[in-house]
Amino acid sequence: MLAILMLAGMPPVRAQRGAPLRVVVPAAPAGAERGMPVITTSGVLEDRNLRELLQNGFPARLHYRLELWSSGGLFDNLKQQVEWDLIVRYNPLERRYTAARVEADHVTTLGTFGTLAETEQAMARPFQPAMKPIVGHDRSYYIVTLNVAMLSVNDLDEVERWLRGELQPAVRGEKNPGTALSRGAMTLMTRILGGERRHYEARSAKFTP
Repeated sequence: MLAILMLAGMPPVRAQRGAPLRVVVPAAPAGAERGMPVITTSGVLEDRNLRELLQNGFPARLHYRLELWSSGGLFDNLKQQVEWDLIVRYNPLERRYTAARVEADHVTTLGTFGTLAETEQAMARPFQPAMKPIVGHDRSYYIVTLNVAMLSVNDLDEVERWLRGELQPAVRGEKNPGTALSRGAMTLMTRILGGERRHYEARSAKFTP
């Protein structure tokens, strides 16, 4: 607990150069939609302080924001944006990691893993958000930001309920999932432990949809 209190007093870490975050626009095969972004993330939990907090039961929240910009005029214009989260949790009793992606009203479990390395491998799989540019528009590019934060100790019970599946009726559609998650995990995400934060940003090359 003393170590946690010491970490909580540390200042936030600002955006880092060479961050392990990428957004690319791969060439689309014939007949497929062009300009679909692919996000890759690697090594964001390698920081020793984050690992210690995670292994002591504090969940990590990775919050992504993807923006689509056009650059055809005098000023670049924001055309679309989408946000989603990755929640990573370690259970010290079972010695297992759990990772899940939260996109608006949908929760996707990435799996349960025996090591953090396996967890990071699952997190590093390329992800294609539900965003596509307007065909025939000006030259465009994507900007993706990632904020990594540790959830507060007061949030652990709610996160445990969420991961155990007690909010699953809402996730399955029997109830508005946004309501359940905003009361539980999504609300708790806004509270972080001390200043233990990481910020990353990446930009794609320009392309024509």
